[in-house]
Amino acid sequence: MTYPIHQTVILGGGFTGLFTALHLAHHHYPRSVILIDRDERFCFKPLLYEYCSGEMDAQNVVPRFDQLLQDSGVVFVQDTVQDIDLTQREVKLVSGTTYNYSNLVLSLGSVTGYFGVEGAKENAFPLRTQQNAIAIDQQLRDCLQRAVQTIDPYIRRQLLTVAVIGAGPSGVEMAATLADLLPHWYEALGGTPEDIRIVLINHGSQILKGDINDPLREPTYQELQKRAVPVELIMEAQATAIRPDAVEYKKDDKTHTLPTSTAIWTTGTSTNPLIKNLPIPKDKRDHHGRPYVTPTLQLLDFPEVFAGGDCAAIQDNSLPPTAQVAYQQGQAIADNLFALAFDRQLLPAQVNIRGTLLKLGINNGAANLFEKFEVTGEMGHLIRQGTYLELLPTPARNLKITAQWLQDEIFHRYLSDGNLNRAVKVAQVVGGVAVGAIAAKKLINAIGNNKGTS
Repeated sequence: MTYPIHQTVILGGGFTGLFTALHLAHHHYPRSVILIDRDERFCFKPLLYEYCSGEMDAQNVVPRFDQLLQDSGVVFVQDTVQDIDLTQREVKLVSGTTYNYSNLVLSLGSVTGYFGVEGAKENAFPLRTQQNAIAIDQQLRDCLQRAVQTIDPYIRRQLLTVAVIGAGPSGVEMAATLADLLPHWYEALGGTPEDIRIVLINHGSQILKGDINDPLREPTYQELQKRAVPVELIMEAQATAIRPDAVEYKKDDKTHTLPTSTAIWTTGTSTNPLIKNLPIPKDKRDHHGRPYVTPTLQLLDFPEVFAGGDCAAIQDNSLPPTAQVAYQQGQAIADNLFALAFDRQLLPAQVNIRGTLLKLGINNGAANLFEKFEVTGEMGHLIRQGTYLELLPTPARNLKITAQWLQDEIFHRYLSDGNLNRAVKVAQVVGGVAVGAIAAKKLINAIGNNKGTS
């Protein structure tokens, strides 16, 4: 079945794709818009750790696309992309449906990269989707339950050891969250919380090396040791095999074995195969295989196709693969699609890196805002939560969840403990500057407006 070509097709409902669609709807784009994704739910990946820990529920972190796009005019199609024909301007889906387009938006994201490590794909747990989070939760709870019941100390030690592979932001956030969460879970089962081991294995000599979060390295080191159980760091260690009961790694030219029943893989991503298979020559791709795009985010040889997020690279302008970048690129693509529809000039995408945010345990975080202010601990957690809540899709949803979060953070947690003074202080920081929004947005905007004057 073939559809009319007077339409814009968006492949992938990540940050770039979803926010392109929402911005088009908000500005009453005159052409039909179809958003295609293989999942029925949008995944707010920066908050998956809160979903794993139970700090936020599914309706907040993984809302349904049909709910987010309700009354927007955007048609959501749940299906898997099989092939993209740039020459014929058509997209083929696994279901057999074919969509033609006048404009195409590539927002398919990246895929987990295992880099040839033996057993990694079969035995390690990635954390990129709701299903991944559920699988990790079930695995960890099962291990804790078995550990309580076993009398064999070696097996118990193996069950209570979690190996996190990769010390980039995902690995650091996962390790810090589990180091606070698992001791609490295990103690509730009658176990000794100090028996929990969280081991972070990294190929490089430093955590967060070469990452946008690099300025937060030192406070992150400190916070990893302050968790309910300190995070153990094994640096300059290359994972060579992931087995059901162990992780093998090479360090100092020697092979070591870490007995563990749970290995979590956060060490990197690879370019989506659909993007790799596009008829784009090697000299028009970066070293990851992502196609170069113009400053207006169009493919070099196919200007009717826009791309953002992990699907594209801007030559001589490296951007980190973060939610804030993808969100801003989605808005820029929508603005340029709107300009095309009305024969107006397209404008280069302006992406502003407002800072970096890390989750470093339960109710603990770090924020570096414009490399001007660094906040850690509980206040870093509040800024991180507030900033991401501001990015949640659709304003009505944003305000509802923000109000719920403020109530939980300030009134339930502090007032239930009888800590009135602390509740007042937090309310002043978060609520006092949040009229119709949240503290993080106000703080970031204030810093941005004064960035060049101090």
